[in-house]
Amino acid sequence: MNETVNETAKGSAKDSVNDAAHPWYTAADEPELAEFGPVRGLGVTGQGAPDGDEYGVCVQALYVVAGALPVPHAAPLEGRWWVEDPRPPLDVPRAQWRWHLFLRLPDDLDPALADRARETARPSGAAVDRVQLVTFTEGRCVQMTHHGAYADEPASLARMDAYMTELGLVRAGLHHEIYLSDVRESDPAKMRTILRHPVRPA
Repeated sequence: MNETVNETAKGSAKDSVNDAAHPWYTAADEPELAEFGPVRGLGVTGQGAPDGDEYGVCVQALYVVAGALPVPHAAPLEGRWWVEDPRPPLDVPRAQWRWHLFLRLPDDLDPALADRARETARPSGAAVDRVQLVTFTEGRCVQMTHHGAYADEPASLARMDAYMTELGLVRAGLHHEIYLSDVRESDPAKMRTILRHPVRPA
């Protein structure tokens, strides 16, 4: 890659993906409306508990491929979650939870670099073939920043549901989490997670 393209990609990474003030990575402490266009990044799909082997294999593969990109990459891990079960998601055994894990990339990054990074990372032994370049559009959402342990998220989700009811909205997509703090962080005082639901009129 020539120096001009490389410097442009670095600038994009610094100005958007790695910028903690970017709207994609900011949400109020109370439920609010937001709207987002298409985003692109590295993704991997799997099933299982977030502390299980499958999840660990997929997270490792994502970061190994991201680490092989020729631009700095510091975007936080994201997960979009669902269950294929009529019960409320939290009543479903964690082994049956399904997820798309995601690391956002600069919008103007040459897509060929993702394929190249996967090939570069292949000797690592990680499950790099599971990592794909993906694009999705969230659209109109209700979101908020959850402060505290993941186990305490239901209280924040209930506030979001009440806000949606007040506005006459219902969920219209996958439950989305953006892990602003290190996913290995165990001190609830330091844990911040953006919770986001795509919505539509009821």
